[in-house]
Amino acid sequence: MRDWWKQWLTNLGWSQSLLLGTLDIVLVLALTYMILVIISERRTLWMVRGFIILMLASALSGRFGLPLLSFVLEKLVIGCAVAMAVALQSEFRRFLEQLGRGEFRQLFQPDRLAIPKSDSVIDEIVEAVKELSKNRIGALLIVETTGPIDERDFSVPGVKLNAEVSKELIQTIFQPKTLLHDGATLIRGSRIISSGIILPLSGRTASRQLGTRHRAAMGITERIENCICVVVSEETGSISLAERGTLNRPLTIRKLKESLEALLSPTVDREAVAPGLLSFVRQIGGKTLALVSRLLRLPSTASRDKK
Repeated sequence: MRDWWKQWLTNLGWSQSLLLGTLDIVLVLALTYMILVIISERRTLWMVRGFIILMLASALSGRFGLPLLSFVLEKLVIGCAVAMAVALQSEFRRFLEQLGRGEFRQLFQPDRLAIPKSDSVIDEIVEAVKELSKNRIGALLIVETTGPIDERDFSVPGVKLNAEVSKELIQTIFQPKTLLHDGATLIRGSRIISSGIILPLSGRTASRQLGTRHRAAMGITERIENCICVVVSEETGSISLAERGTLNRPLTIRKLKESLEALLSPTVDREAVAPGLLSFVRQIGGKTLALVSRLLRLPSTASRDKK
């Protein structure tokens, strides 16, 4: 027993370095997975992968004693990090908000598939917007896409309705003489959840032609990715669609319907960017083992089976 204890104390330094190395790899994998969860658009995902490759190249150049290359890559990584922070400001804002709220579990949950909405619901929304636009009645609709919205993201939650979506009800809510017409209306699935919602405004510099509703639509879609906003201008009756902080305007009724069907149709396959955590670790582990086997020139499993 004493000999084992002495041997363990002798090998403590090696064990500690092994544990720290393993912990370092696990933390890097966890951080990489959180980044993949945050990034829900495949075009942006390639940029993130390129940034990760630069980080790995910088770390390897420092490990192999290449000071000049390590210096250049390090500065390049810093510049790319700043550029990504600007380009993905809404994603980073959501990441920091979830950290501040202590919602660590949600950081490892990939985006869910789009909540399907039947053609009748889309038709009801389009018909209501058509009439509101024709009569130049301002409106702001929040439509959830991939999951429920946390009411804490609203400045004022509004009044609960929990009613079936219908063009008559939507038009009635936004009539100028009603008490709820100034706020936004939240649609979840085939239900109108609440109305009279006050949204945070976007901090971006917008055109003078855009009113409070347009800035509110840009603001909420900047903060929350799982929603889109349909806006009807009170002054001109023009129709706009906000997604990820970007305002598409003006839209025709036909273009609005096509956009809603593309975003909300049950037939649309919206593939999740981030895989499950277990499958992600397996993929990383498999690729790492394959790389080590090639470097060491170990025989593959197939060749062993043949023998």
